[in-house]
Amino acid sequence: MPPDPAHAMRLAARAMGRHGLAHAYGHVSLRTATDRFLVSPASPLGLVPVGHPGVEVALDAPLLDGALPEVRIHREIYRRRANVGGICRVQPPALMALSALGRTPRALHGLGAYFAPAAPLWPNVALVRDDASAAAVADMLGTARAIVLSGNGCVTVGETLMEAAAHAFFLEDAARIELALLAAVGERPREYTSQEAATRAIKAGGLYERMWDFLCFGDSEWQPSTR
Repeated sequence: MPPDPAHAMRLAARAMGRHGLAHAYGHVSLRTATDRFLVSPASPLGLVPVGHPGVEVALDAPLLDGALPEVRIHREIYRRRANVGGICRVQPPALMALSALGRTPRALHGLGAYFAPAAPLWPNVALVRDDASAAAVADMLGTARAIVLSGNGCVTVGETLMEAAAHAFFLEDAARIELALLAAVGERPREYTSQEAATRAIKAGGLYERMWDFLCFGDSEWQPSTR
């Protein structure tokens, strides 16, 4: 957990808005203890104010009034995966378009390798606002880094919120590549093998830290990562 969880939450929230990964809706969170997490307020992610403390949610208690209904998804994922320390619920546009075709991005380039062979697709188009649906989404996510919600964006996870934010960018870039290749009539893309994807989906070399700096650059509360 970062020294100031609320600071990390605010940076990630505004980064999602800055890079077009979220519009008026969405939320980000990070685990602050084994039994609780901190989530962004009920605000457009790009407009989360400087200094906002966030909303703390317990895994074994009802949602507080300040938490959005779909924060249930975060809670169910944290309950199931002790290795998850951060979650982003966003609406990247290329990914939304691809999901309308009933597809999720395949491992066709480096950033897509993190979701090989492909992120699962939640088929229900309704908002996930009840406990049973949130639990089912978390179950379908399984051990993956992301799940795509049909026509409704995605949920990405990571060991840290920094990783979850990076995965949101990676997944959208993979969707952008897939859409471009779908427009190339008569061409068949080369999909990574499972071994190639595993070899490519690395953390070494400050990969996540560099993406975090890219996502947060220009934020008034941001300072470059130290490596």
